[in-house]
Amino acid sequence: MSASLIYSVIESPAHPNLTALYRRLGLEEIKLNSVRKAIAQLKKRPPDWVVADFSYGYANNYAGVNVSNLDVLLSSLRRYAPQARVVVLAQQAEFQYVDKLKALFEVHAALPYPVQAAQMAAIISATGPAATESSQ
Repeated sequence: MSASLIYSVIESPAHPNLTALYRRLGLEEIKLNSVRKAIAQLKKRPPDWVVADFSYGYANNYAGVNVSNLDVLLSSLRRYAPQARVVVLAQQAEFQYVDKLKALFEVHAALPYPVQAAQMAAIISATGPAATESSQ
């Protein structure tokens, strides 16, 4: 049986380095520095988990069609990895907009920065229904 696969989509300097935690939990991590690269990898090896940085689309080139940088990735997950659980990480000032993303896509959990390893361990280890953390 192969290890569960987790994508770390790192587009923010605030994204925590949780490689040791993932290894301890038996997850194989693939680090990707853009959503575009994550989508390309998705077609090769669908993940069990996706941990990605959220950036709200205040003004984008899509005339307000996309809520954030994650819309296309989350849409692609529906096709290539519908079982994947998504954890969204967001700056405190943008955390309020995560609900707009959640209205369109399945998001297992959302955490505001700074993210602690214990928070992520609790989310990944949880076996109950999807939980969403809120800012404190």
